[in-house]
Amino acid sequence: MIEQNMKNLRKQVAPYEKSNTKDSIWQVINTLGPFFLLWYLAYKSLSVSYILTLALGIVAAGLVIRTFIIFHDCTHHSFFKNRTANKVLGTITGILTFFPYSQWGHEHSVHHATSSNLDKRGTGDIWMMTVDEYLASPGWKRLAYRIYRNPIVMFGIGPIYVVLLSNRFNRKGARMKERLNTYLTNVGMVLLILLLVSAIGWEAFLLVEVPIFLVSGSLGIWLFYVQHTFEDSYFEEDKEWEYVKAAVEGSSFYKLPKVLQWVTGNIGFHHVHHLSPRVPNYKLEEAHKNSVPLQNVPTITLKTSLTSLKFRLWDEQNKKFVGYKAVKTMSQSAIPRKA
Repeated sequence: MIEQNMKNLRKQVAPYEKSNTKDSIWQVINTLGPFFLLWYLAYKSLSVSYILTLALGIVAAGLVIRTFIIFHDCTHHSFFKNRTANKVLGTITGILTFFPYSQWGHEHSVHHATSSNLDKRGTGDIWMMTVDEYLASPGWKRLAYRIYRNPIVMFGIGPIYVVLLSNRFNRKGARMKERLNTYLTNVGMVLLILLLVSAIGWEAFLLVEVPIFLVSGSLGIWLFYVQHTFEDSYFEEDKEWEYVKAAVEGSSFYKLPKVLQWVTGNIGFHHVHHLSPRVPNYKLEEAHKNSVPLQNVPTITLKTSLTSLKFRLWDEQNKKFVGYKAVKTMSQSAIPRKA
């Protein structure tokens, strides 16, 4: 990225940080309304064709992602001006997406404050090792890392573990309000599931809900993954780390087709979101278009984003992601690595 006055970037996006109640309510309607309708149609289609059920489920899964973006904005207190309104809607959408509002909001805030900081990894992010860390690790840790970063594990088993298991428990050191919100989310989930099962039966519920859950979970983790895993990303040690650079150079602009941009709640403008989390999702594109420096950030497309699957480790010396083959070559070469 061409050198810009980074400090002025935050001032440029400041005008977009105010939410619009009318736009927020309309987004809730055009997201949850179609989702509930599609879920019902998927259930009714069980008597017609399960292929049709799966097709409807895939579309419904997209709306789960859009619902999660609303939840996500609420955790940043950017969806409504009123904090209580954000918490209420955030808790409701958290129940629908199986995420505890207060706990996830805390971890996500840490993620924003430490994103791309090599010395502050481990909270709200994906496990990432540097080349030197990997080379210095014992065999069991390398194997564990390889298993973790395997696409089948990350995008298949990962959503099941994070959403269904990890999200059900409070983090260590959580305050009482946060703990109570997690309990409320769990109880709300159980009551919702029991209501649906009592209405349509457990078999029909699973036939409809499982595909929606698996598809939305996999796509959700994929979005989070590509937002920070691209070849020339930005990672620095704490003493060299800069918030604005981490936002605009360490977060991608995922340029998606308009339909997918709508479904994903504009989260492809992730560089804008990291620069200013208070910008509601429906204003991210406008902020991007009206700030020239933000248009010169790392850009990925559906096609180019697939290359991120081969990126496994961060090479501190060359400032880019590399795969395991490149690491093997490094370890066999005579070029000394950082101790």
